[in-house]
Amino acid sequence: MRRAALLVRRGCCSRTPSPWGRSQSSAAAEASAVLKVRPERSPRERILTLESMNPQVKAVEYAVRGPIVLKAGEIELELQRGIKKPFTEVIRANIGDAQAMGQQPITFIRQVMALCTYPNLLDSPSFPEDAKKRAQRILQACGGNSLGSYSASQGVNCIREDVAAYITRRDGDVPADPDNIYLTTGASDGISTILKILVSGGGKSRTGVMIPIPQYPLYSAVISELDAIQVNYYLDEDNCWALNVNELRRAVQEAKDHCDPKVLCIINPGNPTGQVQSRKCIEDVIHFAWEEKLFLLADEVYQDNVYSPDCRFHSFKKVLYEMGPEYSSNVELASFHSTSKGYMGECGYRGGYMEVINLHPEIKGQLVKLLSVRLCPPVSGQAAMDIVVNPPVPGEESFEQFSREKESVLGNLAKKAKLTEDLFNQVPGIHCNPLQGAMYAFPRIFIPAKAVEAAQAHKMSPDMFYCMKLLEETGICVVPGSGFGQREGTHHFRMTILPPVEKLKTVLEKVKDFHMKFLEKYA
Repeated sequence: MRRAALLVRRGCCSRTPSPWGRSQSSAAAEASAVLKVRPERSPRERILTLESMNPQVKAVEYAVRGPIVLKAGEIELELQRGIKKPFTEVIRANIGDAQAMGQQPITFIRQVMALCTYPNLLDSPSFPEDAKKRAQRILQACGGNSLGSYSASQGVNCIREDVAAYITRRDGDVPADPDNIYLTTGASDGISTILKILVSGGGKSRTGVMIPIPQYPLYSAVISELDAIQVNYYLDEDNCWALNVNELRRAVQEAKDHCDPKVLCIINPGNPTGQVQSRKCIEDVIHFAWEEKLFLLADEVYQDNVYSPDCRFHSFKKVLYEMGPEYSSNVELASFHSTSKGYMGECGYRGGYMEVINLHPEIKGQLVKLLSVRLCPPVSGQAAMDIVVNPPVPGEESFEQFSREKESVLGNLAKKAKLTEDLFNQVPGIHCNPLQGAMYAFPRIFIPAKAVEAAQAHKMSPDMFYCMKLLEETGICVVPGSGFGQREGTHHFRMTILPPVEKLKTVLEKVKDFHMKFLEKYA
């Protein structure tokens, strides 16, 4: 084949003699003859195809960045090319990315991060002394006094100490051991890591993981990836998305027929549902986990986001200890927190931690081994987590500004939570429970039978059809409730409340107008 190709390259229509004494036309003829004798082979088949790939990965779905978001990206490109739409921008209300929606970073966090990233600034008079003090402490604990070095797999020691001190303060002097703290790449990394260790067995002994419905799709995605068994328990929408222990009992008893329920996941405050669990509810859940021998996962990344005056955040760790040694010495609990939510909104740093208590000593070694495979979480994210758990205190130079900025962010979120609830509940065919916490609304929407039929014709779930139409007609990107799970026959969508107040009002008005037209069209 190489010889034939060479002959073809040398050949042309001209009959000029070649250096080998033959005309170029005869060389081309010879090349053609060689090609006929040795025909082209069919293209080599790909090793990796949809049929040959890992089926568990293929089963993974993550609605928050699913088809609706891909469509939003296509529409943005069309707008950039000048294609006319009934709107001028896509509003990405699908994800809790605070700074992307215009929230300003907390000054103190960015000051310390700037100093850690470029230590020459430590000599600058533009930075407060309390920020310099924290940056120096972090850098001194890093190899080569640099964020660019690896850390221990469990995280920088002094940062784990600061996390433990924060938990102790938060929980009213309930002790926290730095050795039980693991710094992570956001909370998601910690959750998936713990689930990797927990999942085992086959057939009816395969690990069952209990998750709330509606849930944050990370859980169902990791369960699919690990080929574990998803065990759904339903939150009570008619009772402000409350968690009912009788529902947990139903779910675990039914699951025992086909798997080994071993893990119970709780999201508090709730995502996407925004409920804040009462202390009594948490006690009931802990007792249930103790009774059924379940490993508890408490996703508490929204612990700073509590807006309802009747609600208060209670950590599972604190309640567990206050229930006495029978529980506090026996119930295995992993709790998670992050820099991404709260008042911080530092999603991009991917900072987080997990506290794991009552872990078997041999399993602790296995966990550290598993973490060591990924070397360490980003050290910049670890530093950001440190600033969150070790903020300015009264008497320090930055305390007043820090407190003012923090209260402003949380106060605005509380106003937007109430605004969203009130405006949605004025729209016929939409019902929204109180947004007690977190940063999302998860309203229930009425979808007429004709719209359900149209969705089926497009091979979509009804709420996906609704959300796709909303995106195409208004530019507003929200996530269909089917991506989070919901009771059969109900339809929802999740929308963040993070846009600035005036933009949020515009979004809510557009949703209202769209919904009324949608009902009219498919009545």
